[in-house]
Amino acid sequence: MTSSLATVSYIGAIILFILSLGGLSNPESSRRGNLYGMIGMTIAVIATVFGPHVTQAGYAWIIGGMLVGGSVGLYAARVVKMTQMPELVALMHSLVGLAACLVGYANYFDPAAASEFQGAEKAIHEIEIYIGILIGAVTFSGSIIAFGKLSGKIGGKPMLLPGRHLLNLAGLLVVIWFGSAFLSAESVQAGMTPLIVMTVISLLFGIHMVMAIGGADMPVVVSMLNSYSGWAAAATGFMLSNDLLIVVGALVGSSGAILSYIMCRAMNRNFISVIAGGFGTGGGTVVAKVDGQPAGEVVPISAVETAELLRDAKNVIIVPGYGMAVAQAQHTVYEITKFLRDKGVNVRFGIHPVAGRMPGHMNVLLAEAKVPYDIVMEMDEINADFPATDVAMVIGANDIVNPAAQDDPTSPIAGMPVLEVWKAKTSIVMKRSMASGYAGVDNPLFYKENNRMLFGDAKKMLDEVLAALKQ
Repeated sequence: MTSSLATVSYIGAIILFILSLGGLSNPESSRRGNLYGMIGMTIAVIATVFGPHVTQAGYAWIIGGMLVGGSVGLYAARVVKMTQMPELVALMHSLVGLAACLVGYANYFDPAAASEFQGAEKAIHEIEIYIGILIGAVTFSGSIIAFGKLSGKIGGKPMLLPGRHLLNLAGLLVVIWFGSAFLSAESVQAGMTPLIVMTVISLLFGIHMVMAIGGADMPVVVSMLNSYSGWAAAATGFMLSNDLLIVVGALVGSSGAILSYIMCRAMNRNFISVIAGGFGTGGGTVVAKVDGQPAGEVVPISAVETAELLRDAKNVIIVPGYGMAVAQAQHTVYEITKFLRDKGVNVRFGIHPVAGRMPGHMNVLLAEAKVPYDIVMEMDEINADFPATDVAMVIGANDIVNPAAQDDPTSPIAGMPVLEVWKAKTSIVMKRSMASGYAGVDNPLFYKENNRMLFGDAKKMLDEVLAALKQ
């Protein structure tokens, strides 16, 4: 394939990637967006493999790598559950960061690349290598820690070291100092020491940064790491003089940054404060008063009583959370929704921007269960309708329906926009126990007079509710 044909193929792939992002902005067009992305990536891979920069001797390695990577991807797609998607995404981000680091080191060692640049071009190329490895290392180690937190292998409680901000500042100054030493190095061997020191500091910074972020901010962390992986890819593109990688990396990096901003706004959080960390606890503890007694009285409800309330209701809003994902209850939720709608009940879903463990988690689950897109509403679209709602049913959500965000200025989630389910005539919260949510914050909703608690596994209890409805 000639250089001009490869360039044309890259332009076509870039256009398809932009169309893909546009399609993914709406549930109805998301399938088309995915298709555009797959076609674009296929064109990009073919144009690169058969392009002018790959020799005959390299085909065996490339095909072998594609077979291994494709097999791993196919296996993951078949065995990874929807509840494990957040940690899988974090793991994929780590691979992008690792690739940026490896490409950076390989490019620095490559004698052909070294001889290609002279003078100012050589300095610019070395800056690209240095920054590319830096971003890649932060993305790699930070994503590994995010994977551990999202999978439960590492606790959600933030690790706050004494003087952590000074440590970060000191690390930054050292990285800048060694960057100057790297650029002034007269040989590859002389530049290795500052490059390795910077890599180690970057890896430690990635670990420290994500370890300091509490469980409630993990959805923001996922989108933030998505942005980092994009900038790592763009830096790799500069190192390899690959226009496609530069543009695609910039698309991913900028879209991830915008998404992080949207998520922070949805949580009433400042992006810098999220990176600085310190919010959220380990979660999973039963909330109690200072004297050790329960923080309030709750009113339990049975599956049969829940079915009666739903049957008599005219307007129902369902608020799904991570508990629905864990229980894999979305299909039963769809069956209940279909039954109620067939009986003339107005059923809709209220989705909080940070529900679940990553952006769009609940939307994906509901789409998988074939819930109609037009009844899945964003928080801003549906919050005003709760006062006219007969039953608000919360399935495995906690922090996103916490009235303390509005009523308690001292709460860690004060000011965070929440779904106002307590304004409905009756709210029903489905939980396994009275344990706190991922943020580790008490929820006064449980003790309100119009609230009922349906305890147990979400799928098991919803199956009982569905059976009672059909009787």
